[in-house]
Amino acid sequence: MEAIIEARRHIDNAKGFLSNNANKEDGLYKDKKYVKIAGHTAYTGILLALDELLGEKRKKTKKSVEWYQKEISGIDKRVLSDFSTAYQILHLDMGYGGAQSAKLAKIGIEEAEKIISWVENRLSKPSK
Repeated sequence: MEAIIEARRHIDNAKGFLSNNANKEDGLYKDKKYVKIAGHTAYTGILLALDELLGEKRKKTKKSVEWYQKEISGIDKRVLSDFSTAYQILHLDMGYGGAQSAKLAKIGIEEAEKIISWVENRLSKPSK
């Protein structure tokens, strides 16, 4: 469960970058640099949790978003939708685009927290 703790730490750090550094004003973050950092940090938290769940299925090389989508689709289609949303918002919109909407960032962080909790629940269930 160390990976879950680390994943949650990433989410907390992402929230901190937004609240302490991104300068929110009228529902928009003014400093894109910290929006990008927050997006990448939160997305990395998701990947840490998923890597713990997927275990030995991991490749030795860097995995693509398609790889994660394929693996998740075989487990839970609802979580696949959450992951796709989180990828779009955190990685693409925030991480690369620097999307300044505080509402969008909130949704991305919420999706990340949902996925991490889902992984934690799956890891805590006894294997059949």
